[in-house]
Amino acid sequence: MKKNYNKKPPRDQHENQEGQVRAKKHLGQHFLKDEKVAERIAETLSYKGYGYVVEIGPGMGVLTKYLLKKETELHVVEIDTESVAYLNQHYPKLEGKIHERDFLKYDISSVFQGEQFAIIGNFPYNISSQIVFKMLELREYIPEFSGMFQKEVAQRICETEGSKTYGILSVLVQAFYEAEYLFTVPPSVFNPPPKVDSGVLRLVRKADFSLPCEEKLFFRVVKTAFQQRRKTLRNSLKIFQLPEDLKEDSIFGQRPEQLSTAQFIELTLKIQPHAVSDQ
Repeated sequence: MKKNYNKKPPRDQHENQEGQVRAKKHLGQHFLKDEKVAERIAETLSYKGYGYVVEIGPGMGVLTKYLLKKETELHVVEIDTESVAYLNQHYPKLEGKIHERDFLKYDISSVFQGEQFAIIGNFPYNISSQIVFKMLELREYIPEFSGMFQKEVAQRICETEGSKTYGILSVLVQAFYEAEYLFTVPPSVFNPPPKVDSGVLRLVRKADFSLPCEEKLFFRVVKTAFQQRRKTLRNSLKIFQLPEDLKEDSIFGQRPEQLSTAQFIELTLKIQPHAVSDQ
């Protein structure tokens, strides 16, 4: 029987022979290939006050290798089956600590039974904001968070009032964390290179991260205000059906981007007595 030596191997087999994982567009994968940048990102955490670190989306582990050198116990969450196989093959230290799950649908805190843990990663651009919202849901367990985003998103998270890029993420994150933009990363350090620059940030949870107002209402007020950011709060918050005399307060004459996080808390406290619970 004549053999066809020109026949290409199946895709998975070809990839295994190459020893690489192909970036998948639908997963927003851009694999970091610069060792110095990876090491620099690994150094953004303090590794103090917690015993675990969770890396989201490790891919082929360029950041993972530096995290494994730390004294904390590393766990990784990876949705890509091919990346999981690669990590299992190349990083035996991760045995039993690779979670093949969708981070957005996974309660990672249950793994550590109430213990504190940090989060780090080169986050997929297409779900990076959702990762931050998920982190906020778990904030009682997460004293530190750092990683790489699209530069514009990283800057927005760290932005302060008065800026056009200041928005929902800025206010909600800074209500609970100190946010710091650390450094910019060019497209050339990725495979495939994205079309935009990336930015690395660090979030450190505030010593007192509980709010003096109802947290659900605070989230609702912030989100509602920025949905019509060009309008004054008097107009954008009409859904709350507030008394006319309350809306005469000077704070309602401002636009959402003019209010600091502290002022949004103040605003929520003003609304709270008039708001219907569980809305």
